[in-house]
Amino acid sequence: MARKAKGARVHLDVHPVAGGEAELLRDADRDGGWVLCVGGVPQSYVDLDDPTYLDFEYMRLMGDVVDCLAPEGQALDAVHIGGAGCTLPRYIAATRPGSRQVVFEPDAELVRLVRERLPVKKVPGLKIRIVDGRSGTAALPDGADDLLVMDAFAEASMPVELATREFTLEAARVLRPGGVYLMNVADGFRLPYARRVAATVRSVFRHALLLGEPAVLRGRRFGNLIVAASREPLPVAELTRRAAGGAVRARLVEGDDLGAFCGGAAPLHDGEDVQAPVPPPQVFGRP
Repeated sequence: MARKAKGARVHLDVHPVAGGEAELLRDADRDGGWVLCVGGVPQSYVDLDDPTYLDFEYMRLMGDVVDCLAPEGQALDAVHIGGAGCTLPRYIAATRPGSRQVVFEPDAELVRLVRERLPVKKVPGLKIRIVDGRSGTAALPDGADDLLVMDAFAEASMPVELATREFTLEAARVLRPGGVYLMNVADGFRLPYARRVAATVRSVFRHALLLGEPAVLRGRRFGNLIVAASREPLPVAELTRRAAGGAVRARLVEGDDLGAFCGGAAPLHDGEDVQAPVPPPQVFGRP
């Protein structure tokens, strides 16, 4: 999920999917650029001509984490929970040839649309399985992957069952010792949900950090925050430099500062009656 897409977009068509209606918008400024929206919410930006182009701000931060995780050209074994247009899998395949990747996406109609209109068959090493994130992850072997990406949204809300400590333990199980868990979390005023998500991740992984635009990190507006975690130290210095020097400035929070951000928030657990935050309509340009 991202904020309202910038720039000129040309409406093309609408397709029914399990999550409502999926809309494809062509980017009038980039020949190969497409925006995939579900339920009026921008879910993915894909450039079919240049898969290394990452349009959404949060996706550029995710790309920075991938780039710091392994040198360009070094193949990765990656799992992606939440498919949509498969933006990050395309990026990894283009920058790290030989990577083996699997995407878990439960919406079969959305998968069919992406395969037909935003073709993934030419993306080497990529498989899409029509299954929910928890079931797909449970079937993975121990210690088999370098990267697990959690970027799943039902329209504008993150499924809470993919943010609990029980699921985070499963994510840790399938990662190699130096593997990285990478999450996209959306929250707004005062960030109560994001604080609990960060506390959950810190309860499982020894090393964790948070990336986001300053206004979002201060809880002043709704937006995306990126969580990265690992059993081994993360490339904090390099990620801090990249965040500060990007087209959209971002901040990195880790260590004691991340503990202060959590502020005593309790980890999330299965069975809790917790609702993921829903953004105000104006975030996506709706009245």
